[in-house]
Amino acid sequence: MGDLVSNSFETISPVDGSVVTRTDYSSSEEIEAKLNAAKAVADSWRDLSISERAVVCRKALDYFERNKESIAAEITQQMGRPIKYSAGEVAGLQERGSYMIDIAEECLRDIEVPEQAGFKRYIRREPLGTVLVLAPWNYPYLTAVNTIIPALMAGNSVILKHSAQTPICAQRFKAAFEAAGLPAGVFDIVNLTHQQVDEVIRSPKINYVAFTGSVNGGACVEESASGRFIGVGLELGGKDPAYVRSDADLGFAIENLVDGAFFNSGQSCCGIERIYVHRDLYQNFIDGFAKLTADYVLGNPTDPDTTLGPVVSKAAATMIQQQIEAAIDMGAKALVDSQPFQDSIDRLGSQYMAPQVLVDVNHDMAVMTEETFGPVVGIMPVDSDEQAIDLMNDSPYGLTASLWTRDLETAEALGKQIQTGTVFMNRCDYLDPALVWTGVKNTGRGGTLSALGYESLTQPKSFHLRLPA
Repeated sequence: MGDLVSNSFETISPVDGSVVTRTDYSSSEEIEAKLNAAKAVADSWRDLSISERAVVCRKALDYFERNKESIAAEITQQMGRPIKYSAGEVAGLQERGSYMIDIAEECLRDIEVPEQAGFKRYIRREPLGTVLVLAPWNYPYLTAVNTIIPALMAGNSVILKHSAQTPICAQRFKAAFEAAGLPAGVFDIVNLTHQQVDEVIRSPKINYVAFTGSVNGGACVEESASGRFIGVGLELGGKDPAYVRSDADLGFAIENLVDGAFFNSGQSCCGIERIYVHRDLYQNFIDGFAKLTADYVLGNPTDPDTTLGPVVSKAAATMIQQQIEAAIDMGAKALVDSQPFQDSIDRLGSQYMAPQVLVDVNHDMAVMTEETFGPVVGIMPVDSDEQAIDLMNDSPYGLTASLWTRDLETAEALGKQIQTGTVFMNRCDYLDPALVWTGVKNTGRGGTLSALGYESLTQPKSFHLRLPA
């Protein structure tokens, strides 16, 4: 994360430790002016038709398409994702943003109720006012667009505070909406200290907060919003499991779960962090999984041949390594030889980590119960569906879970028992914008995307009109 330097912070690249940019924190006067501007423009933006708002939002998405190559390079430099994958985030932003624009008219239209003689009655969805988006660094565009586009389409104004690791992404959003002709004040960005975040959330000029980050961060957001009677959407930690049944397509499951565990160096809220495999397939599964994992190319993420980049910081790498070593001390076995990766680590720095697969693990180990957010996964054998479900649910988190099987009916039956916001079959680590993105337990509350994503960003208002006699 950025180091505090006077009234500014530095963004340190995990690629090489260089300073990507130095950014000034927003002053109290600047913050107040932006909140006032958002409030002042609220009525004029709300009064535009949905189709008029859509024109502006689509032009903003066009900006990202025009600039996708430079934006991809910025993502890589700020948070370390291999350049061969970074452009995919821009494509994902466009997919999600376009979908939410496409469904806005239907989602925001008046809700009709049965006719009653002498009355006109309906429910209208009205904007909340100003939405504060607190976005993380690991998917800096995808996480932010989930709220920004539907909030604007619903007639709200938006203030974006991005992670200190990815401030250029916030600047790109601002440039996109300026290029699209969005009226001044409807969207703006701020750079805030933790204390300033607390103060802004407490401001009566903020009407909703969307936060993606840690459980502790989510608790702080809730505390700041306490007593304000405003909505708070929270997407927090995860320890997402997978279960490979005895009837699974073994090769397909291995290929997809390796990617699900190690894409983005494991720094994904819905990345696979623990796997349970039916004992009938267990040995073949771990053999194939370890072999494929060893094929990753660890290196400088600006190199197009690199498939595994650094984690976000040396501090993060230390925490991840401590989890691995603690598990090994408790009896876990590491399947991937880290020596072939050592030259890259020695040359590039300790934030570069070899991918690791641990077996002989159990739920007494932090690596199987606490969020890791790095390139390591633990794998356990199970003897039945019941045992697998018990282990999958043995977690304080509940974002996604994936089932690998050829049996749709069984997958649906097991899915009913799994305590997560999303259940996948033969897929993982993916957001479908047609489906609500939500979590249970300590993963948070509320939901983004899909038609349901508009509900938290609007306030229902009933019209009960008695007609003249």
